[in-house]
Amino acid sequence: MIEHVYARASEARLVDAVLVATDDERIAEAVAAFGGTAVMTRADHPSGTDRLAEVAARLDAELIVNLQGDEPLLDPASVDAAIAPLLADPTVTMGTLRTPLAPEEANNPNVVKVVVNLAGDALYFSRSAVPYVRQGPPAPVAWRHLGLYVYRRETLLRLAKLPPTPLEQAEGLEQLRALEHGIRLHTVAVAAAAPSVDTPDDLARVRALMAAPTQERMTPHA
Repeated sequence: MIEHVYARASEARLVDAVLVATDDERIAEAVAAFGGTAVMTRADHPSGTDRLAEVAARLDAELIVNLQGDEPLLDPASVDAAIAPLLADPTVTMGTLRTPLAPEEANNPNVVKVVVNLAGDALYFSRSAVPYVRQGPPAPVAWRHLGLYVYRRETLLRLAKLPPTPLEQAEGLEQLRALEHGIRLHTVAVAAAAPSVDTPDDLARVRALMAAPTQERMTPHA
């Protein structure tokens, strides 16, 4: 699976290099076997952000993209979409993605929702159904958050040094640490989410999708 993620990340036009950060020798060996590059990290990191920051501290790179290793159907165009605002606007220091929320996902705490302002900057992330819509006004678009992040290197290193925050701990969402410390987090809307692999059922579904024609693969994640 990591090979598929690596290959798709490498297809993004705005990505110069792809590295796999891991503390597991088995993963590093698997990456080396398909010709990829793995970077070993400490095993005591409390989060993926901390692991990423350890690697970023060694790199001479302005932007760092954080991709999850459980998304073999990652769309390279989505990676480029997340990177583009940071290249265009130096005031944007952190970016991520959002996609329209399906009605059946609204009350699923495993699907993270994001509320944005008119400029597309994140106002809040939650596992609850937000925003609440009272009777009368038209309902605004509800957004699902996609866990792909782009950081300016100095922002990532700063974020990793900040202590956990109350909302972050309450929701179990690390991205709230950035908002609670006043870090601007810009979001870009994309049409659909590639399904990730979190369970054996997810794996079976992704295998079926990978065997399907290309146009059927980018379906909203249920």
